[in-house]
Amino acid sequence: MKYAKKWTSLFLASAVTLSAVSIPQQEVQAADVKKPTNVIMLVMDGSSNNAVTLSRWYKGESLAMDEILSGAMRTYSAESAITDSAPAATALATGHKSNDKYIGVLPSVVNSPGLAQITQEDAFKPVANVLEGAKQQGKATGLISTSEIQHATPAGFSAHVNNRSQYGDIAEQQVYQNIDVVLGGGLESLSPGTSKNARKDGEDLLNVLKEKNYDLVQTRDELVNSQSSKIWGSFAPSALAYDLDRAKTRASEPTLAEMTNKAINTLKKDEDGFFLFVEGSKVDWAAHANDTIGIISDILSFDDAVKEAVDFAKEDGNTLVIAVTDHGNSGITMGNANTTSTYSSIPVSAYIDPLKKASMTVEGALSQLKEDRSNLVEVAALYGLDQLTEDELTTLKSAKDLGSEMVKMLANRANIGYTTGGHTGEDVFLYSFGPSKLTGLVENTDLAHTMAQFMGFDLNTLTNDLYVPATKAFTDKGYTTKIDLSDKENPTFIAQKADVTVKIPVNKNTMIYEETSTNTAKTHTFDTINVYNGSEFYVSKKLINAVK
Repeated sequence: MKYAKKWTSLFLASAVTLSAVSIPQQEVQAADVKKPTNVIMLVMDGSSNNAVTLSRWYKGESLAMDEILSGAMRTYSAESAITDSAPAATALATGHKSNDKYIGVLPSVVNSPGLAQITQEDAFKPVANVLEGAKQQGKATGLISTSEIQHATPAGFSAHVNNRSQYGDIAEQQVYQNIDVVLGGGLESLSPGTSKNARKDGEDLLNVLKEKNYDLVQTRDELVNSQSSKIWGSFAPSALAYDLDRAKTRASEPTLAEMTNKAINTLKKDEDGFFLFVEGSKVDWAAHANDTIGIISDILSFDDAVKEAVDFAKEDGNTLVIAVTDHGNSGITMGNANTTSTYSSIPVSAYIDPLKKASMTVEGALSQLKEDRSNLVEVAALYGLDQLTEDELTTLKSAKDLGSEMVKMLANRANIGYTTGGHTGEDVFLYSFGPSKLTGLVENTDLAHTMAQFMGFDLNTLTNDLYVPATKAFTDKGYTTKIDLSDKENPTFIAQKADVTVKIPVNKNTMIYEETSTNTAKTHTFDTINVYNGSEFYVSKKLINAVK
């Protein structure tokens, strides 16, 4: 494959080589570390260095992340200086930069400086991720998110689709990946229904999970009390609540730290070690909304999860912990137009005190608003907007988008600036701890290769083992092939030779082998999944080798 060339001194062709980039210095070579090795990868989606600084001032003491600050990371995608979460997750999980909306597949467009071009035949090809590699090593695996578990970033570590909106395909792949612990939102994508992200293929994945002997939990108490080695926690139809709002709006949901702790204590029982991915998802959502309180709420929640990971790693000694944001968002600053000529004399309290008045995020506060807006003043106070001036009250009463006006008003009171409601392209802080930790300025793709090396595998080799183009592989075996799209929600790869028919269903880990001469049909199960990218099916060498 021309796009992914040999990893030389620093990273694959998917990363750019610039003199300004320093080579990560590994604290301990993976070969020198006692087995088993573990990796805990944590992502606070859509955060930024300024947001972390503000959160530290708000907390009034050091963060757990501060202790393991080790460098910085570049975030650009294959096509843009400012990345979307999908290619960002793909880079972090697979070691390949990709395009907007793409999950776990190679790009079709490469125009960022320094990157190798992509061949037409390799565009959209699935590339293996570190969770899949850990599984192939016999390690236990876990996936945690405060958004839908099918959202872009957790999907990047567990699925392969052309567009992050393909929740149905992502959910199905995640279930058939046989990940040991999955915790987050996204319950609606597991079963058929009428809601936006309900399943359209008719398959009830909750029944599949039961057949796979998962302990299905939907509350914090059920999670805490579970004794199973296989846990699937779906705590909301879509996303979980912001941490600050949880006690008042959804007290039955676990915190990110609680989910992380439970996952670690479950996965660590595996004698081969484990890989765990953890995302604090809604920092990004708050940043898009310019909701300062939401940003702080879930950065601090994420930091609590980092502490759980680092505490375990300190005790274990063989665990690599990485924490990072996948990209900047919102351009948040301490200081705005109000402080242009007075910044040097403004105390910390001028920024923090107005924020401390809020007891809920803007999402949480608005959830308490009555339909007739008769409690608007009380709702504003929940967001820290007390003692409204006449102008402020008039603005809120006439607002078509009340949340937008509320976040602007609080930011103005607290002297917080925003440049955008979208992502930003700056380098971000990198936090790592343990053997093989990364230091210096690195590419986002470097993280995937460092994790893979630490766990004892190569991502290029893994891709070649897990994602082989099925058409050529079966043609070489003398089969005639076709992709059956008669049921558009359930594409099937079909190969035929003499009295043998092989059927490979999309997104699953199975193959059906039929022989007409003996009137038999046998289903084979693998520890790999089948992926269809709209033009070709990709299957593992294990599946191909199982066919005569």
